[in-house]
Amino acid sequence: MLLTPKKFFFRINMKVRSILNHRFGFIALMVMVFLLFSAFTRLILLFYTWQQIELSLDIPAALLIGLLYDFVTATYVVIPIFILLVLVSNRLLKAKWFRSTLVICMFLEISFLLFTSLAEGFFWEEFNTRFNFIAVDYLVYTTEVLGNIKESYPLQQIIPAIIIGALSLTYLLRPAIRQSSVSKMRWPNRLKWAMGFMLAPLLAYFTINTEQKQFSKNAYVNELAGNGLYELFAAYRNNELDYSKFYKTIDKQKAFIKVKTMLKTPEATYTSTDSFSLERKINNPGPEKKLNVVLISVESLSASFMQAFGNTMGITPHLDSLSRHGLLFTNLYATGTRTVRGLEALSLAIPPTPGQSVIRRPHNENMFTLATVFNAHGYESKFIYGGYGYFDNMNYFFSENHYETIDRLNVPKEQIHFENIWGIADEDLFWLAEKEILKTTTLNKPFFVHIMTTSNHRPFTYPNGRIDIPSHTGRSGAVKYTDFAINAFIKKCSTFSWYDNTLFVIIADHCASSAGKTYLPPDKYKIPMIIFSPKHIEPGVVNLLMSQIDVAPTLLGLLNFSYTSKFLGYDIFKTTHEQRRVFLSTYQLLGYMKDNDLVILEPHQKVSYSNNPEFIEESIAWYETTHFLLKYGSLHN
Repeated sequence: MLLTPKKFFFRINMKVRSILNHRFGFIALMVMVFLLFSAFTRLILLFYTWQQIELSLDIPAALLIGLLYDFVTATYVVIPIFILLVLVSNRLLKAKWFRSTLVICMFLEISFLLFTSLAEGFFWEEFNTRFNFIAVDYLVYTTEVLGNIKESYPLQQIIPAIIIGALSLTYLLRPAIRQSSVSKMRWPNRLKWAMGFMLAPLLAYFTINTEQKQFSKNAYVNELAGNGLYELFAAYRNNELDYSKFYKTIDKQKAFIKVKTMLKTPEATYTSTDSFSLERKINNPGPEKKLNVVLISVESLSASFMQAFGNTMGITPHLDSLSRHGLLFTNLYATGTRTVRGLEALSLAIPPTPGQSVIRRPHNENMFTLATVFNAHGYESKFIYGGYGYFDNMNYFFSENHYETIDRLNVPKEQIHFENIWGIADEDLFWLAEKEILKTTTLNKPFFVHIMTTSNHRPFTYPNGRIDIPSHTGRSGAVKYTDFAINAFIKKCSTFSWYDNTLFVIIADHCASSAGKTYLPPDKYKIPMIIFSPKHIEPGVVNLLMSQIDVAPTLLGLLNFSYTSKFLGYDIFKTTHEQRRVFLSTYQLLGYMKDNDLVILEPHQKVSYSNNPEFIEESIAWYETTHFLLKYGSLHN
């Protein structure tokens, strides 16, 4: 007999009623609601990312895999309510106030799911991924993150909309909630159900992990297959990763031999017979250039924002001009996707290692940093940040590693012309840097200052009237405002006597976005660097392949410094073609690239993309060696 649509939906309705008419029917209802919200969120993200996804069987596979992750996550979410329904008596189950409690629980679940779906949409817009370790960091630094959300999005409309939506959906589900709380069940049977139910999340905990969604060559598809809440808690659980445990390794002695061979440059001599030491004496003949150094690391300054890299929007006119009067590096790559990863590369000159940046880790005091070298040569070193330096552990790391730390708290309220949750406007930051520089010059000492900007960050707000793009309208305006502030700062510096003896280094901490069809798209890691000093640096363009960890040694080479080094970066001008390489990373993925060959090391000893055994061993050697040196304190003074 032909099954008409009417009969089909009638049967579905009867089946749902039979499921709900059960002691644990409310749990089934919560799971169904969770699955519907999760599926809807995934479809919205699919629609948003449609242009980056090739039409293939990967899409239905992602939807099916996603359903599995959704179900697993739902079993975790409902555990507290399930325990409550196991414990509550049959008499209490029918009480009016208890049914009201279940209605409130449903309202809270729907509110939470609405909020999470919106949050995932905003997070995807920013990072093109599900929740990950960045979201974990956001949960840690709630002041900045909640402030950022408040300043970036219209919460006064969003929150009431969530409440109204949750109330409406809960009201529609009241009959189902009422039906799910009428069935009696004796205590022994409830215990059997409890034992059976708990097998699902327990089995999932030991058999399901976040790597199992990595089935497609398209990174967007793999991200769609995940569940945001699951990914959030997986990232929290894997906050630290031991390279030797999770990644492919080679014989340790062989790894050090390979890295020692790669690190050997004409000016470097190894100082120790220890097989596991990379300490070298750097000898640059001739007199040192005791120039002041101002290193400006700019928040999220992708190379693609500049005219020299093909941008036609005119949002960096001053940096474009500066690049023609200084040394422009056009083949430079950031090591990661976070500010702390960029600061790690610029201060420690080491490849990234899995998990958190060294700046965020314990036992990161008294390490060999760029300030170590400068201070040994009579400089005064300072790290100057426009936000609160407790964020990402910046103040602690820099103050414990030979820098004086200066942050937002050092600016009198009356001197702050504009601020948002991330920090003071870049103009005010540079005013602070100017004051700190003048303090050092009164001591007749050369200075090294590392300035970290914040304005090119969501909510993209800045003082009005500075540029022709209104504040709070997007990243282009924030980029142009930072460009304006840097130009104003350098112009002001030119009025001081120390200007002619100063090197200005302008570089990004990381790109504005690192997402792409592959998990480590090299073009999303390319950043600009300009070294400017009219009296000392001839204008030019440097096309040599270069990593962010090479900046510190290259800078010291330009100053003709001789020093004992524990850096794993090069003075790029002293390298051969074979030595030049770059390191790329996310929280778990470690990339190594040279000559357009890219290898990616992943947890569970996986190696992707490259089929060259020697190149793979070389990449492993760099990362394994770095991990060893960090683990055993060899990078400390």
